[in-house]
Amino acid sequence: MTDKQYILTGPDPDNTLQLPVLEPTVGPDVLDIAKLYASQGVFTYDPGFAATASCESTITYIDGEQGILLYRGYPIEQLAASSSFVEVAYLLLHGELPSAAELQDFDHTIRTHTMLNESLLRFFNGFHHNAHPMAMISGVVGSMSAFYHDTTDIHDPHDRDVFAHRIIAKIPTIAAAAYKHSLGQPFVYPRNQLSYCENLLHMFFSVPSEEFEVSSVAAEALDLLFILHADHEQNCSTSTVRLAGSSGTNPYSAIAAGISALWGPAHGGANEAVINMLERIGSASHIDEYVDRAKDRNDSFRLMGFGHRVYKSYDPRAQIIREMCHRVLEKLGQSNSPLFELALRLEEIALKDEYFVEKNLYPNVDFYSGIIYQALGIPKSMFTVMFAIARCVGWVTHWREMLADPETRIGRPRQLYVGPARREYTDLKQRS
Repeated sequence: MTDKQYILTGPDPDNTLQLPVLEPTVGPDVLDIAKLYASQGVFTYDPGFAATASCESTITYIDGEQGILLYRGYPIEQLAASSSFVEVAYLLLHGELPSAAELQDFDHTIRTHTMLNESLLRFFNGFHHNAHPMAMISGVVGSMSAFYHDTTDIHDPHDRDVFAHRIIAKIPTIAAAAYKHSLGQPFVYPRNQLSYCENLLHMFFSVPSEEFEVSSVAAEALDLLFILHADHEQNCSTSTVRLAGSSGTNPYSAIAAGISALWGPAHGGANEAVINMLERIGSASHIDEYVDRAKDRNDSFRLMGFGHRVYKSYDPRAQIIREMCHRVLEKLGQSNSPLFELALRLEEIALKDEYFVEKNLYPNVDFYSGIIYQALGIPKSMFTVMFAIARCVGWVTHWREMLADPETRIGRPRQLYVGPARREYTDLKQRS
């Protein structure tokens, strides 16, 4: 808190309120309005919470104007270039980069807790074969509290650590089981000798009838995608986890709530929407037509993967992932991918168009991630699941931070009521 204050005067000039100014490490100041209703009898109105700080956090910082993303103060560009997803997971959870010994211990813990209880694994047989994978993982994660109920005391630091390691380790196994179930193939058990992303690819694509060698290129690309998606401040799904967790519910339920929020096409489903859009456009010869349609307010068509709720300049993650997209397609022999060529051409045209430039509609991380997933053989139905695996680390980190914050109270937003005023009940016989 700083010495600065805002003075708010209501209808009664004698009734003023001093609004304390909270000063962040970086970013805009925040007004403390906790006493606004008690003093002035009014609420604030902020649909979508576009200008509302819902909590205090030390995890992730975004400067949308400058295109900056920091995890615990470290630029995403540096982490993407030098770190690994497991190391980033440790950083997010603990606030500092690990020593070599700490990273080895953490990595060992994650590798050796990837198996699922067999009864839990059999849950998948209760889902229809064409159920959406997000529905499966949401249901299975929520049910984990029935299997691990002995370590769900949210007030016990040991239980919180056990949960964090357990969910991060097992979410790839759950995702792979959902994918195998959709194919009608047998489940593939994890292998402790494989890295986090190698293990995921092994469980996705290997079959008992033949040997399978994990592509190092695919594992590297997946690791990068997971780093870029690990956390993103108070987004919809993270805020959902915090809101659900504020009730004191068990952590698996809170994470399941986040998975459900991520499923929405405006959030985690955006990269799938990009692929659908590119397939709809079909070829570069149709780009001008669709760009014109995107600029027409009376046309429902929108260019997916452009613009961002927070970033008003280029999404820093998009620049990183664009380079990886080139490398992956080249090394996998798909550099002439029609979809990728179409995406590059669409980006080139849109970035030169005054309409998109004026509105800061730059490509975001979703614009290229779907192309990489598709190049790795991951179907569109699994794109959001991959996002959930990566973001699970961020959800757990925010959940832990929320519980440790003495200011945490159960989430309870207020509303602007515009329904009928009080009216008297009339007997059914008297109603016309």
